[in-house]
Amino acid sequence: MKKFLIAGMLLAGVDGFAQDDSTRSSLTISGYLEGYYTYDLARPSSHNRPSFIYSHNRHNEVNLNLGFIKAAYQRSNVRANFALAAGTYMNSNYAAEPGVLKNIYEANAGVKISRHKELWIDAGVFSSHLGFESAIGKDNWTLTRSLFAENSPYFETGAKLSYTTDNGKWLISGLVLNGWQRIQRADGNNTLAFGHQLTYKPNSRVTFNSSSFIGNDKPDSIKQMRYFHNLYGIFQLTDQLGITAGLDIGAEQKTKGSRSYNTWYTPVMVIKLSPAPRHSISARGEYYQDKNGVIIATGTPEGFKTWGYSLNYDFLVLPNAMWRVEARGFSSKDKIFVKKNEPSYHNYFITTSIAVAF
Repeated sequence: MKKFLIAGMLLAGVDGFAQDDSTRSSLTISGYLEGYYTYDLARPSSHNRPSFIYSHNRHNEVNLNLGFIKAAYQRSNVRANFALAAGTYMNSNYAAEPGVLKNIYEANAGVKISRHKELWIDAGVFSSHLGFESAIGKDNWTLTRSLFAENSPYFETGAKLSYTTDNGKWLISGLVLNGWQRIQRADGNNTLAFGHQLTYKPNSRVTFNSSSFIGNDKPDSIKQMRYFHNLYGIFQLTDQLGITAGLDIGAEQKTKGSRSYNTWYTPVMVIKLSPAPRHSISARGEYYQDKNGVIIATGTPEGFKTWGYSLNYDFLVLPNAMWRVEARGFSSKDKIFVKKNEPSYHNYFITTSIAVAF
């Protein structure tokens, strides 16, 4: 990561132009690349993994999951971020966006509206306020993303008002959004979406988070309100052992104006063991139930009722470079997978990746 102190470095030493820390502006240029290889034991001829997988989703080919270059501007009372990205993650998650919007990983600006408190208004495209996993693999405990993360927004567009307490223990945020993982609003949709985030960190080892989404992501003519809540806790029990547990639950109107709702939910737990400073092992268990196909449609009698499990090993090659390997499987109530051109209850695959931040 390279840091350019624009006012300081370019004007330092020039008579009459020296600036103190209160007026110096800062621009940070950074980047991230994650290459991967996945082998699906079902050996799909199209090389596409199951449709509910949006990251590391190409079979039997070396590929780029996510690569971006980012510029971040920060002063005491103003901030901005802009990142352009490419990769199979972008292809899948931004498929609904037109033109160059497909490559905007992040683009937002914020202004601090209190002189003495951390009270900010930010607007633009930013990472989702839902969930404990992000698109940046090296920041997550597992190589691939949980069903929990893959099927809720990775990014969102709108405006948010956020406040962090003086002791840093509480974050409170309210959001107005264009929709459920969207930059450009769906055609015919004129309904604003809303959200909240409440994060409590009593100490450096514990995090509790509650986040929500309320809105309609369809044209107004078939408006169906969606209510979604994300809850998780991160517990670093010792320097070697950590546990993350989460629960997503959602409900959407069956039809416009209906008082009946289709619901879905997904619990997940990840345990991370770090036996040595540069080595770690993570195990994950999860379950996703969406019988009526609100988020994941299968066209089968029981819908999407699927268990997931994984085990991965990570090696920190350098402070900014990580190599990982993960074995993962899914088991479903119905035969929603395909193996050797026949329906199957199961899907198994192995993934390896190299991630470098700079």
